[in-house]
Amino acid sequence: MRSFDLSPLYRSTVGFDRMFSLLDQFNGPEQAPTYPPYNIERTGENAYRITVAVAGFAEPELTIETRDNTLLVRGAKETKAVDNDNSAPKTEVLYQGIAARAFERRFQLAEHVHVTGADLRNGLLHIDLVHEVPEARKPRRIEIGAAKVVEAEARKAA
Repeated sequence: MRSFDLSPLYRSTVGFDRMFSLLDQFNGPEQAPTYPPYNIERTGENAYRITVAVAGFAEPELTIETRDNTLLVRGAKETKAVDNDNSAPKTEVLYQGIAARAFERRFQLAEHVHVTGADLRNGLLHIDLVHEVPEARKPRRIEIGAAKVVEAEARKAA
C-alpha cells in the first residue's frame, strides 16, 4: 500500500483539517480494532442503529458519549473485590472464550447526526441515531417567475 504525505495540503488549505486527519487515520499502518464486533444498520430514511456485541458487560460498565462528531463507546469490567471469607466456593477458569477486556470503539458521525437512545439487551448494546438536517440546509424548490412577484410586491409597498 502506498503512503501519502498530506503535509503540503495542511499548509495551503483552511478549514479542511478534519478531513485530512481522517485521511491520515486511514493512511496509517496500524490496523483497525476488531473488538468488540459491531453492526451498522439503516432503520429508516434518516435513522440508523449501531449494535455492539458486549457480552458479559453490565450497564454500569459501559459508557457512551459524543464529542465533535465522534461517538465513543467504552467498556471496562469492574474489578472483583478479593473476598477473604473462605465460605464462598472458589472457581477456576479452564477456558475463557468470553472476552472481558476493556475496550474503546470510536465511530465518526456526519454533521447533524445525533444519538437518540441506547439499550442493552441480551449482550447487545443498541445505539439509535438520527440524521436531522436543519431547515436552512434542506434543499428547496424555487418556482420560476417567483422573483418577479416579489419585486412587484416590493414596489407596491414602497
